[in-house]
Amino acid sequence: STSHLHSLEDRKLMMQAHALFYLAIVAALLLSTRLIGETAETEAQIREGSQVSFEYTLSDETGTVIESNKGKQPMSYIHGKRQIIPGLEKELSGMKVGEEKKIQVKPEDGYGPINPDAFQEVPKDKLPPEALKVGTTLMAQGAQGQGIPVRVHEIKDTTVIMDFNHPMAGKTLSFDVKVSEIKTPEK
Repeated sequence: STSHLHSLEDRKLMMQAHALFYLAIVAALLLSTRLIGETAETEAQIREGSQVSFEYTLSDETGTVIESNKGKQPMSYIHGKRQIIPGLEKELSGMKVGEEKKIQVKPEDGYGPINPDAFQEVPKDKLPPEALKVGTTLMAQGAQGQGIPVRVHEIKDTTVIMDFNHPMAGKTLSFDVKVSEIKTPEK
């Protein structure tokens, strides 16, 4: 009868050990889930002051690729400093490293609508003869010495109508972006 008591006690101890073992597994699972959740929440997101690098392909309304840096040097900027067009910056906000997004930017959030006041008539003899073709882009010099692209819009008898609008003004732009790096600002 003492052997029967031992086996009953042994079984009780064994059941308690199993219960503790399962409890330990459940606790470990809960803890690891909580830690994984915290890691995801603290993962860097693009926010004010973040130094961001991203790859992009820019296309126009027809889907024609205008430019791309995929597989080349990523584009870098500081978020919130107006270093890129507003519509693109707004849509990049909150993205994480590795995240990809298709972003459409309307003219008012990009390079603006076409400004009718940006067309100027200049004497034909002020342009080089090889530039006297509609669509030719020349570089003019801005007030601060920066290069400004100007396009031959129309050719008249003695004058040429030049378009000083940005080449992408009035266009809806499509960006395929992938965030490659985010350096968050120091708090």
